[in-house]
Amino acid sequence: MADGPTGSTVPRRQLGRHLRELRGKSRLTVRAAARALEWSEAKMWRIETGQVSLRSHDVQTMCTVYGAPADLTEALMGLAKETKARGWWHAYGDVIPEGFQLYVGLEDAAASTSLYQSELIPGHLQTEGYAEAVIRGHLRGISQENLDGRVRLRMERQASLTRPVDPLELRVALNETVLRRPIGGSDVMMRQLAHLIYMSERPNVAIRVVPFARGMHLGVASGGFNLLRFPLNADGSETEPATVYVEGFTGSLYLDKPKEVEEYDAAFRDIWEKALDDSASRRLIAEVAGEYEQR
Repeated sequence: MADGPTGSTVPRRQLGRHLRELRGKSRLTVRAAARALEWSEAKMWRIETGQVSLRSHDVQTMCTVYGAPADLTEALMGLAKETKARGWWHAYGDVIPEGFQLYVGLEDAAASTSLYQSELIPGHLQTEGYAEAVIRGHLRGISQENLDGRVRLRMERQASLTRPVDPLELRVALNETVLRRPIGGSDVMMRQLAHLIYMSERPNVAIRVVPFARGMHLGVASGGFNLLRFPLNADGSETEPATVYVEGFTGSLYLDKPKEVEEYDAAFRDIWEKALDDSASRRLIAEVAGEYEQR
């Protein structure tokens, strides 16, 4: 039986892809495989997309149904054990929004991320005051304990930018609206914009702003998204497929088909080219911060 989404994200996704490929080679539809395994189609989808960890016995059963060779079955059973490993974020399990653990695990494993935001400062760059205002605004009536836990989780995620070995490479493109939307009031925004300038001076962080005057760009059509890329193997191949994360109001999308990734990669390049360069972006951020100071 599959467990909840508390295991290690990358092994779960790798196992899910292998099992999906085996099912495809056996010419079984999801419905037919679910019927043979006496599982629901929803459970099959969660397994194949890496949403849940698996017991070795369940993997063995699936491999038997799919006619997998013994050596591959044994290897996948070993991979199933790795899906049980828990990351640092497990300690925040009671405050992580449903379905978000998968993203946090991918984010923790990523080598780089290219991110476009049209409405809010991204979580990687939020101050505590800004994060608290965003969460309060999104979750009306949230308890102080839950709020504090969510803010701590957001701050903990930012450690990937400052870790001493292989810090996350972060490229962020922001719509000018993000700077001018007064989340939490003028004092919160002044500190938040000062933090953006400070972080933008790190060698692994690049922040650019797309001013209103630049007009149309592909981000207007795409909305906010995050393109994650993962470390490479010794031969230059990807350890994990690049993944686009698109957060929605009632659910999120994880896109890793090459065509999908190419589309969002092209969108980010267009946004990046339309944006001010790093220095001009810092000047605009400082200018808007000055406007908040005068209010």
